[in-house]
Amino acid sequence: VQLQACGGGLVQAGGSLRLSCTFRNDDGSSTYTVGWFRRAPGKEREGVACIGIRDSGTLYASSVKGRATISQDSAKKTVYLQIDSLKAEDTAWYYCAASWYRPITVTPAAYDYWGQGTQVTVSS
Repeated sequence: VQLQACGGGLVQAGGSLRLSCTFRNDDGSSTYTVGWFRRAPGKEREGVACIGIRDSGTLYASSVKGRATISQDSAKKTVYLQIDSLKAEDTAWYYCAASWYRPITVTPAAYDYWGQGTQVTVSS
């Protein structure tokens, strides 16, 4: 699986941002999960949200629940993460990754394939 994240940038606190993760799976299967993760300066990598590619089931971390929406466009093979009401603590490098682990999880260790990150900076 190959993944590529984009859409980061500088955003004011209270604003919104939508990140995109395009993915390609050469064996054609869809029984995997695409997740979004982030690593803030000086902190451990943490899960943000994930979506099952086959059934679109979703899971959110408590840190973004109610502010984030993960979705997919299967035709474009793209997973989106929108975060609203951005806070300074959302500043981080954001990564997308793929996992075949079940049940779906936002635990980074369950993910096998990672894309490069995209940087999000929230100014207060």
